[in-house]
Amino acid sequence: MKNIAFVGVGCISDIYLKNITNLYKEIQVIGVCDLIPERAEEGAKKYGVPKIYKDMYELFADPEVDIVLNITRPYEHYEVTKAALMAGKHVYSEKPLSPDLEEAKELVELAKEKGLYLGGAPDTFLGAGIQTARRLIDDGFIGTPTAASAHMLGHGPEGWHPDPEFFYQYGGGPMFDMGPYYMTALVHLLGRAKAVNGFVKKTFDVRPILNQAKMGVPMPVEVPTHEAGTILFESGVIASFTASFDTYADRSDEIIIYGTEGTLRVPDPNTFGGDVLLLRPDSNTYEKIPLLTRYTENSRALGLADMAKAIETGRDHRAHYSQQLHVVELMSSFRKSSETGMTVQLETPYTRTAPLPYTPLLGIID
Repeated sequence: MKNIAFVGVGCISDIYLKNITNLYKEIQVIGVCDLIPERAEEGAKKYGVPKIYKDMYELFADPEVDIVLNITRPYEHYEVTKAALMAGKHVYSEKPLSPDLEEAKELVELAKEKGLYLGGAPDTFLGAGIQTARRLIDDGFIGTPTAASAHMLGHGPEGWHPDPEFFYQYGGGPMFDMGPYYMTALVHLLGRAKAVNGFVKKTFDVRPILNQAKMGVPMPVEVPTHEAGTILFESGVIASFTASFDTYADRSDEIIIYGTEGTLRVPDPNTFGGDVLLLRPDSNTYEKIPLLTRYTENSRALGLADMAKAIETGRDHRAHYSQQLHVVELMSSFRKSSETGMTVQLETPYTRTAPLPYTPLLGIID
């Protein structure tokens, strides 16, 4: 049993707390902290968490903590993760590892130097939907993958999120907010990305908050809100990708993998389940494929549970820092390409992590 402590108890913390306390049998939450003490108090009371730390440094000093769960805002990920690693703690971080590629590289080198586990979200690629798609690809159901297309289209989170301002600050935007789900799914299915051509734009300098509590409050926009481009994978697959907070669309999320012997529609990578649809040359319609593994509902913290099991057994974990780092470089390359007008050659290494096996007991990894 590995002990988890939270830095950050914001909106996403509830599903982590719920799943760790009710679903995953090999990890437990022993403490929480937040810059807003009331949030920590509410989370601890709701889920019976025994410790509330006054700050993250008190948390890092607790010898009972095995893994720090960093679910702060994106632009705070680097500082919190670095401090936790320096304190000798394994870290599982929400996405992205850092919005800055050089900072992300520094965190990886620090983890290597100290012999610590580092990785994190998204872990939706471990859900039944994408894991089923991976098995179909690996087993040749669409032949050799040749091309892919993916998009995340919408008009931003200002209408539903209680505090949407950070989505338009450093570390935000559609690419760094939602892009990690798509990029992680694509590299897990297709392997290492080799090069990127991209274009980015910021459509509005200021956007109004549209939720009831803050209706009409202006938000300065600091980041691109529409990014599009082409990814060349080492395998030769060419993929197009668009991430936008500037669009209205009836189909807001999609990944399609094209192969020499068929086409695969992959479910929304922001979810764990969903429909996996296969089109073969001898058919005019998609066939719905039964999901082949567990974890079809919102199973957030699956990657964290896998990390804990990996620490226990000495193996690599699946939501590994090499994957997070490669995804950060991949996302950053769209802006770099747009700014330079050149194709960006990726440098970070990446090898697909192992698929998640079917297990008879939900909540027990491997």
